[in-house]
Amino acid sequence: MKSTKTNNGSDYGYRCEFCEGLVRPKLVKREAFKHRKGFIILEGVVIGVCDACGARFYSASILHAVHELATGSKPSERMEQVPVAHFAQS
Repeated sequence: MKSTKTNNGSDYGYRCEFCEGLVRPKLVKREAFKHRKGFIILEGVVIGVCDACGARFYSASILHAVHELATGSKPSERMEQVPVAHFAQS
């Protein structure tokens, strides 16, 4: 996950580290993050998305917010239930 500021102050606008496409800011409705303490969902967040391969990149402020929510240092707005199923192949 990359966090680089460009000359215009944006967190995005650099070349993708995977394919050299351009990482552009994109407003997404929901983005899920796995943290060692569980899952966090941010809504209405601007992330970086490569216009060529679709790789996702997050600014440091987004990653700090995820950590604060996961550790309880910042309260969440609400909780949602997530279905869980055990999947075993025979």
